[in-house]
Amino acid sequence: MRRHGVVVVSAGVLLLAVGFALFPSVFASGDPLVGIPAEKLQGPSLAHWFGTDNIGRDVYTRVVHGSALSLTATLLAVGIALVAGSAIGLLSGVVGGVLDAVLMRIVDVLLSIPALLLSLALVTALGFGTVNVAIAVGVGLVANFARVMRSEVLRVRRALYVEAAFASGARRHSVLRRHVLRNSYAPVLALAAVEFGMAVLAVSSLSFLGFGAVPPTPEWGSLISEGRNYLATAWWMTTLPGLVIVAVVLAAHRIGHAVEKRGTR
Repeated sequence: MRRHGVVVVSAGVLLLAVGFALFPSVFASGDPLVGIPAEKLQGPSLAHWFGTDNIGRDVYTRVVHGSALSLTATLLAVGIALVAGSAIGLLSGVVGGVLDAVLMRIVDVLLSIPALLLSLALVTALGFGTVNVAIAVGVGLVANFARVMRSEVLRVRRALYVEAAFASGARRHSVLRRHVLRNSYAPVLALAAVEFGMAVLAVSSLSFLGFGAVPPTPEWGSLISEGRNYLATAWWMTTLPGLVIVAVVLAAHRIGHAVEKRGTR
């Protein structure tokens, strides 16, 4: 990583975002819910790095404290997609036959629907809340993980060492755990890093539409939504939280591609 500055910077951005989520008071000691009306709609300055909103709350403080909910929902969504998609792909690739055909047709149906649209439909049925947003986004990403895991399982199953393990009398579940699964997860983990960025966008989009936490609790998407009525007079309310989202998404994509490139060597 020392030879690749962009990867180091990307890792630093992600670590900073995680620091925001885990230790928000260290990075912003103010109260994200309390504002000073006399300081409303002030532009970025040394006192308020991201300016203030329409009721005098510090936007930077709200971005920092909103990281916890946004990143928690993102990690939960990616975790759901990773576990469920990997299980479907592993089962489909190992069993094959009719089960493989049925599971892959279901995956094809999910892939035919845009992930954000599917997540929007699911969260409308599930209701409001950060957890429901995470579940909806996670289900929308399951198909991608299932496809990648299935293709890797099929590739590994044809390897000579797997055939040798079966020929030597090793138990089926032992071969699957020690050989097939162990040699199939690298591309799936790379996909998880890439999909992390997409999940950040999806979670923020649903939060922007009002499906996330109940106001005034800050989330990245809801912060942009709050500032859209003040674009002409207070551009920082939407632009600066949006740039934070862009930075995290680009960093996650760069890390994902680096992991994928490393795994193919």
